[in-house]
Amino acid sequence: MPLNTLYVKKGFEKTVYDGHPWIYKNAIDRVRGDCSPGDCVEIKDWRGKFLGIGYINPASYITVRILTRKKENIDGRFWRGKLKQALDFRKKLGIDALNAYRLTFSEADFLPGLIIDKFNDYLVMQVLTLGMERVKEMVTKILVDLLPVKGIYQKNDIAVRSIEGLSMVDELLFGEVPEEVVIDENGVRFYVNIAGGQKTGHYLDQRCNRTLLNPISRGAHVLDAFCYTGGFGLNAAKFGAKSVLGIDASEEAINAARRNAGLNEVGEICKYEVANVFDRLRELEEKGMQFDVVVLDPPAFAKNKRAVEGAIKGYKEINLRAMKILRNSGFLLTCSCSHHISWDLFEGTLLEAAKDAHKSLRVVAKTSQPSDHPVLMGFDESLYLKCLLLEVS
Repeated sequence: MPLNTLYVKKGFEKTVYDGHPWIYKNAIDRVRGDCSPGDCVEIKDWRGKFLGIGYINPASYITVRILTRKKENIDGRFWRGKLKQALDFRKKLGIDALNAYRLTFSEADFLPGLIIDKFNDYLVMQVLTLGMERVKEMVTKILVDLLPVKGIYQKNDIAVRSIEGLSMVDELLFGEVPEEVVIDENGVRFYVNIAGGQKTGHYLDQRCNRTLLNPISRGAHVLDAFCYTGGFGLNAAKFGAKSVLGIDASEEAINAARRNAGLNEVGEICKYEVANVFDRLRELEEKGMQFDVVVLDPPAFAKNKRAVEGAIKGYKEINLRAMKILRNSGFLLTCSCSHHISWDLFEGTLLEAAKDAHKSLRVVAKTSQPSDHPVLMGFDESLYLKCLLLEVS
């Protein structure tokens, strides 16, 4: 059955040629045929030249998400090929040997709207778009066929689903999923609460960045701010830290961090507090507390462009306070997971904080997200994580 056709306005086709997989509402000239939300459409430029095939949702400002730039059938064979391609990519890089990793990363794996994390024999899916929601049963069957999987759970507590006209109720898609599983990351074990945890239950994107603490943690007093379930701090303890103080505003996250510390037999080293990190950093400074290493891994301060100005103030504030409680030649590992905050903007904010704190910064490492969270060139939105390890003096 032939697809309906969407025509892009003159001049707007350039972003598609440049590799961007979205077509915004204001870039659409017209649609030929009667499209239902979630349907696939053939995309052409204003002259009628073929650009690709994508699925459409008029309710969203991101109206079309491109699935392929080839003329091909969007059927079971197509979806199987895309999922196998994502799995093969991770096999080539040896990522599949890990017991926890990201299996698909939405547009960056040519599967727009689909995020899948693998924890041992269990998969956690986030389906962000109507077009992907319509094929999730087929996707589930393919995943069961491709992988040894005992259970697949869909986490729907994502605000973008409401924009797409979708419910936010979590559901079991296949098999059984336990309340929690234990994973191993860099030799550190974590309880992962699949149904009740944030996002898919564990922040896999900081896996490699946590190893940056290895050479600087031995004998150190470490502050892990926005610690969530203890990721950075527990790695620091494994690497020989003398003490770790973890702070997070979520009591649930702190309770999980304490359990994880017990699981790794570092409960005497790792202590945790439920507190507003902004306030607690200021209090630690006022008390004259000093640390050898400070980790800042806050949530996304800028979830849209309108929030960038306020986000910059937030990043400057926490980094300024962190610099003031670091011993001379101490280390600051600081992160941003807001893709609206560019590298230049993030580094400029850190430099301004250093000026106000009368400190000098030396870059030890500059990193991003691991290869199971690939970055698609031409699609800046897929590059979101920025991480800097700095010596502060």
